[in-house]
Amino acid sequence: MPLDPVPDWPEPAAGLMLIAHPDTPARAVESVEVQFEMSPDGSLWLRYHIEVPENDLALPDPAGPERADGLWETTCCELFLRRPGEPGYLEFNFCPSSQWAAYRFSGYRDGAGDFDVLAPDILLDCSASHFALETTVELSTEWASASFIAALSAVIEESDGTKSYWALRHPPGKPDFHHPDCFALTLGAPESP
Repeated sequence: MPLDPVPDWPEPAAGLMLIAHPDTPARAVESVEVQFEMSPDGSLWLRYHIEVPENDLALPDPAGPERADGLWETTCCELFLRRPGEPGYLEFNFCPSSQWAAYRFSGYRDGAGDFDVLAPDILLDCSASHFALETTVELSTEWASASFIAALSAVIEESDGTKSYWALRHPPGKPDFHHPDCFALTLGAPESP
C-alpha cells in the first residue's frame, strides 16, 4: 500500500532532513538536509547540506559541467519529480564533479531516456565540518506549470568506501530511490508573480 505524501511543501528555502537507509548506515556522515525554493517561473533551487568531516567524504575529480551517466556510483545528489496520477517521472543527478544527468521514465524504472533541460549550474561550499551542493533546475514549460510529487535523495560515499543512501522516505528492502514510496513531498504549481 503506497504511503501518503507529505501534505504541504514547506515554506520557501525550508529544509528537510533526509534519513539514511537502515541497511546502509553512514560511518562519518551526521546528517543530510535539503533546502529548496520554487520560483514563479518554475525553476527549482536546491541546496544539499551534508554534515561530515571534510577528510571523511569521497568526492569525484572535478570535470566539465556536462551530462554524464552513472553519477550515483559515488557521492551524488538527486531529485525525482512526477505529476499526481501519472506513472512517468523525471530523475535529476547532480554530482560534485560538476557533471549532471536528467532522465525521463515512462513508469517505474521503465522507458528511460534523456530529458532535455538546460545544464544546471552546480556550486559547492565546504568547510572542515560540512559539504554543500547547490543547483537550480530550469524546468520546461510542461513541467514548470504543474503540480508535483517529489523525492529528494543522495548517495554519500566516504573516504573508506562506506556508501550510505539518504532519502525522505525509504521503501522496504534495499535502497531504491525510484520506488513510488520515495515520492514523499507534494508541491503545488508555482504562483504567478
